Amino acid sequence: MRESIRLRLDISYDGAEFSGWAVQPGRRTVAGVLLEALARLVGAETPLGLTVAGRTDAGVHATGQVCHIDLPSASWIELEASLLRRLAALMPPDARVRTITEVPETFDARFSATFRRYEYRVSDTPWGPEPLRRHDTLGWVRPLDLERLNVAAMGLLGEHDYAAYCKRKEHATTVRAITRLDWRRDPDGICVATVQADAFCQSMVRSLVGAMLATGDGRRPVEWPATLLTLRERSSEVTVAPAHGLTLIAVGYPADTEYAARAEATRRLRA
Repeated sequence: MRESIRLRLDISYDGAEFSGWAVQPGRRTVAGVLLEALARLVGAETPLGLTVAGRTDAGVHATGQVCHIDLPSASWIELEASLLRRLAALMPPDARVRTITEVPETFDARFSATFRRYEYRVSDTPWGPEPLRRHDTLGWVRPLDLERLNVAAMGLLGEHDYAAYCKRKEHATTVRAITRLDWRRDPDGICVATVQADAFCQSMVRSLVGAMLATGDGRRPVEWPATLLTLRERSSEVTVAPAHGLTLIAVGYPADTEYAARAEATRRLRA
């Protein structure tokens, strides 16, 4: 019998009261409450190797977050039938583990991922967001032109160095490949940006949204966001959109047999 079983956890959370995903001393985080709940079931001394697809910032939400843990086989045998229900009882109401799936040990929630997809919601009505959506929708005081937003978005598609839109980290690349970036207006009038890429650097999505909003309300020409791609340092002209409008809605993965190859390719690329 294998010593441990790798489990994929699909998670949703309201990020309003969390200081992001990653564990931070003295702060309430999504990983923190998840690990606390798991510790009550398997013991605080049990190493779980919690790994997440995307470490969301403070205030950012998720409906499609993915992480993995390595649970001792004996614990999995004991908890398999009841783990989801027990986590629901132990975790706070603003974070939910929706599904738990046994996966091959080659699965890596971070490095095996082929894409991350986010949505950013903006209300440009004079009265602002509906009260029940205030935690996940930004209120914008100027009317937005959907066509201008989409023209600006087209100039940001593809593989580029997004240094102007990223918080640079030492020895990390700011080159990314955006495969989808578009805006729609839903029946309730909300403007929604959808952005998908192999991966994102810190604050990248919110910076892209901030630049596009400046074109959507007419303050900047529609070509302006794309011109910043020539920069190799973060642009002080870009306003980072507030965190609460952003939600991680999906993470994609290849077929089971391709987990290891994808993870190895991603590690080489990020290095």
